[in-house]
Amino acid sequence: MRVTRLSIRNFRGVREATLLLPRHGVFIGDNNTGKTTILEALDLVLGPDRLNRQPPIDEHDFYRGIYLAPKAAPGPDTPSDPEEAPPRIEIEVSIADLSPEQKARFGDYVEFWDNASNTFYAVPNPQGVDTSSIIEAIRVTFLGYYDPEEDDFEGKTFFSRSLEESDRGVPFSKKDKQLCGFLYLRTLRTGARALSLERGSLLDIILRLKEVRPRMWEDTLSTLADLPVASDPTLGISPVLESINNALKKYVPKEWGVEPHLKVSTLTREHLRKVITAFIATGDGNHAAPFYRQGTGTINMLVLAMLSQIAEGKQNVIFAMEEPETAIPPYAQKRIVHEVRKLASQALFTSHSPYVLEEFPLEETIVLSRSKTGELIRNTVALPDNVKPKRYRQEFRTRFCEGLLARRILIAEGATETTAFPAACRRLSELNPKRYSTVEALGICIVDAGGETAIPGMAKLYRGLGKATYAICDKQNDTNLSLIVEDVQLLLMHNEKGFEAMVLNGAKDAAMKRFAVSLDWPQHLKQKYSNPEDDAKAALEEYFIWGKGDGSIADFLAQCSEAEMPEWLKTACSKLKDFCMDPDLFDLVWGQPLPEVSEDAAE
Repeated sequence: MRVTRLSIRNFRGVREATLLLPRHGVFIGDNNTGKTTILEALDLVLGPDRLNRQPPIDEHDFYRGIYLAPKAAPGPDTPSDPEEAPPRIEIEVSIADLSPEQKARFGDYVEFWDNASNTFYAVPNPQGVDTSSIIEAIRVTFLGYYDPEEDDFEGKTFFSRSLEESDRGVPFSKKDKQLCGFLYLRTLRTGARALSLERGSLLDIILRLKEVRPRMWEDTLSTLADLPVASDPTLGISPVLESINNALKKYVPKEWGVEPHLKVSTLTREHLRKVITAFIATGDGNHAAPFYRQGTGTINMLVLAMLSQIAEGKQNVIFAMEEPETAIPPYAQKRIVHEVRKLASQALFTSHSPYVLEEFPLEETIVLSRSKTGELIRNTVALPDNVKPKRYRQEFRTRFCEGLLARRILIAEGATETTAFPAACRRLSELNPKRYSTVEALGICIVDAGGETAIPGMAKLYRGLGKATYAICDKQNDTNLSLIVEDVQLLLMHNEKGFEAMVLNGAKDAAMKRFAVSLDWPQHLKQKYSNPEDDAKAALEEYFIWGKGDGSIADFLAQCSEAEMPEWLKTACSKLKDFCMDPDLFDLVWGQPLPEVSEDAAE
């Protein structure tokens, strides 16, 4: 069993979305893009315990918080009923690869899904369903709305076909959902509830799958009711209660049976479900503590062990898991993903970890972006010609991953720009925060292209994923410049043949001399420049070439004052901040470099 398609309308930050889902996949994207919304939407439709919460949704679950019908403006064409239909949350899930048991139970609502076209087969030709690419499937829809008569929110799940064929939909019941076996493991809550008996916890799921029904509630409650509390007079509590009782007898008949005394609690069965929890030894001694007081890494590994128990008892299960990397070392992150993929008929993750993302090929990596109008968009990673799959895999963590997770990308020509430009922005933002900003504060990820000829391909890759794409580089020839500007919104290009030359030609002598004195010079340069302060520019030029890529340019810029910083860097940092804040302020032809930053290119 697997979810093949998910459609969302008016749910949380998503106005509209239709996504095709792989058998196994990872959702990535900037924060607040909609990754968690996808898993929450699946849980509303398929989670057997999700609708136990009353109300199942609230005003914050509606797109932009709008759940009331807008009033129509008065006018000659205003209908007698001036109110439009109130907004509804609509989530439709298409489920394929049904088991024999599911086919038997859902038979009246079974449709046919075409794996070749990723659509439902709707041709009036019964023989067509015998094609190998066509399989049995069902559609299920969650509808959420505000009921003004009850002044509350309602949410129910139905077979989608029943909603199309009649006015009254047929509910997709809790038993139906349990047969689908959907498990949603939230980042913050899974570990804290794993070994409790709270409804929907992992232990509760395991007990239900193994058809174990604990018959312990009544005995436990009875034992607690009979347990004396603070009855020893030496504690001082029972004499106080007795004096209260004597005072009450003056005002009420003794038949009322006042006799106040302390009990353990007013626990009910539901209370017990929440407070009963497993204890685990904390070391070599005999002391044990609640499992949730263990280290986060231990809890997460415990969750993995429990997931394996669930999957062993129910092979046809869908796992939806948020950020499996939380407090987990890299090797364990990979193991969790690997094991869950083996256990589940479908596994869907959200993640910000390069170690998790490495476990998924390109076709299983779902990069999400969201338009200003609330449309959630799935982007696939399409490598340009100069970025080969082998290079992508080998350099994923160091060159590609961080860019996939960011909203804005600054593609740097080489290692020097990658380290030095952020250092300049950081230093300038400390000195003059009104004019400058760090790249981190702007939500920018800097990606090392590894050479000027690689900039166009990297720009094309990230631009194709819906990222805001910028570039910083040395002066380019006309051919490469034209390739770069095709997919770059803002080009920061200086006029020198090398970043080091631009810095040294633009920096003030005082900054160069101060830095030269502070360095531990290598032997060959120490012999050539016995007193580097006297010829600081020439000495530093050779030093930067000798240590190219080691961060020495970044160290130099980090000790400059604003006045000592090269003018080109100050202009570039300022332009980058202004552009990120409001690109509409710039008279910028698409892909053309800014004249203030790149005069030669503009000419």
